[in-house]
Amino acid sequence: MREIRIGFIGTGGMAQVHAEQLLELENVEIKSIADISETARNQFIVRNDLQRVEQFTDYQDMLEQVELDGVVICSPHTLHFEQATAVLEKGLHVLIEKPMTCSSKEARQLMETANRTGKMMQVSYQRHFQPEFIYIHDIIQSGKLGKVTSITASLYQQWWRGRQDKYVWRQDPKLSGGGFLMDSGSHIIDVLLWTTGLTPIEISTKLSQQGAPVEIDTFTSIRFKEGAIAGLNLVGYAPIWHETYVFCGEKGALFYDNDQIKVYLSNGEMIIPELPKQTTNQDKSFIDAILGKHEVKVPGDFALKVVEFSEMVYKSAGYKPYEMDEE
Repeated sequence: MREIRIGFIGTGGMAQVHAEQLLELENVEIKSIADISETARNQFIVRNDLQRVEQFTDYQDMLEQVELDGVVICSPHTLHFEQATAVLEKGLHVLIEKPMTCSSKEARQLMETANRTGKMMQVSYQRHFQPEFIYIHDIIQSGKLGKVTSITASLYQQWWRGRQDKYVWRQDPKLSGGGFLMDSGSHIIDVLLWTTGLTPIEISTKLSQQGAPVEIDTFTSIRFKEGAIAGLNLVGYAPIWHETYVFCGEKGALFYDNDQIKVYLSNGEMIIPELPKQTTNQDKSFIDAILGKHEVKVPGDFALKVVEFSEMVYKSAGYKPYEMDEE
């Protein structure tokens, strides 16, 4: 099996998660990293024992000077479009941290570039590889719960309260593209759309910035083309992490609470599923796709739906996090 040579653009936060998962694979070598912060680069190197990795301040220099097969992008959100475009144009595969881009216009252009260059583009929505969310997706799509009638999806996180120093670039809408919704909230939107396959057509949102430069708390009511309704609650001003979902259907309902799942069917049956161990993740899946073992599991056309939904939320609230080109 040939070795896959990977470069990183951005070495903070989530880059460490990607590095750990990639380094578990025998056929992967992290050859180079690019980050404007020397401190971030050095911390990344020490944590992952990568003393021989090539370092760059400018990612364009890395793309020109290092032989790579793929690149992992872990930079601020509004930089994803430009950087992923450069990677694809260089003839390399790309794994992009969420969100794919901060506008649907950029997302479509990026998808066109991937199609034209023939290179793979995967977006890092890790819940697609976690057994509990695969179970939720599969039981809904199997029809066991019947036609979905309503959903409640909520995430509470200590994203802003007492942690402002941790989220320096995320407080700058020119880099983040938005606040909690654009960051952690993107995962919850992903779950809502991916597991149900529903199409949002009407959205009403109230938001609060909690004194921050970007939105922190959002409460959104949704109506889907298929008839279901939903409530999406994203609270970044909370003391702890707490993630919950309720999917109600004509034949039953599924309740998810911090990794615990219970299913109640209309015939009185209650199910607590025994889930298999996780066998892959966003990084292993990316490498396997490069090796031709399977298709890209989280492609651009799905990630585009998350971007479009986020735009609908902001538009509903009359809120524009940063100036971007209109359609």
